[in-house]
Amino acid sequence: MRWSSRLLPLRRLLPFSRLLPLSRLLPLSRLLPLRRPSHGGGQATATDYSSAMDDTARGIRIRRGGPADAPAVLNMLDSAVIWMNDRGNTEQWGTTPFSEKPGGVEMVDRYLTENLPYIAELDGTPAAVLVLDSGPAPQAPIAPAEEPERYVRLLVSDRRFAGRHLGSALLAHAVEETRRAGVRLLRVDCWAGGGGELVAFYERHGFTSTETFQAGAWPGQVLAQRIG
Repeated sequence: MRWSSRLLPLRRLLPFSRLLPLSRLLPLSRLLPLRRPSHGGGQATATDYSSAMDDTARGIRIRRGGPADAPAVLNMLDSAVIWMNDRGNTEQWGTTPFSEKPGGVEMVDRYLTENLPYIAELDGTPAAVLVLDSGPAPQAPIAPAEEPERYVRLLVSDRRFAGRHLGSALLAHAVEETRRAGVRLLRVDCWAGGGGELVAFYERHGFTSTETFQAGAWPGQVLAQRIG
């Protein structure tokens, strides 16, 4: 229930996630059972971006994620919260590491078992994750699409690999997976605060801002991309 083309700080990467205290950590997928999208063209395979991107992104390999990736994903989230707090940003993410929040571990497990998770690796090390679903969570203040869609529920990286274009690679992969499934709409929602930097990141990656929403004091933006 989210940057030049490089991966930016986590607060600019994750789509909207609200239910406090988890609202500042994950997109609109949250605490309800998550829906698994149909796979359309079949099981996704690993993608090697080492020859497709510039030198700073060489060695990126994207593969399907699974339950075994839970510790790495939790570490990405926890370290990002700490990183943000060290820079004075507590508005979006709170101050408690994600692994210590009630239901946090279970939510990551659901992301990795009930949705379509993709892990970006650098030299075999999980460095970033993107999770796709078939739409926003039913309890989200976002209108469902009037056509089949894919929805980015989570995009986050390990801060040790900042500047390696992991977010760009994962978003490109999401576009290809959406196309592979025969779906023509890819959407994401994100925090609209912080000067709109997260919104601008997605716009630079082919998304167009559509509707805005408000969840308490948390401002959100929905963005969409047509897949040709």
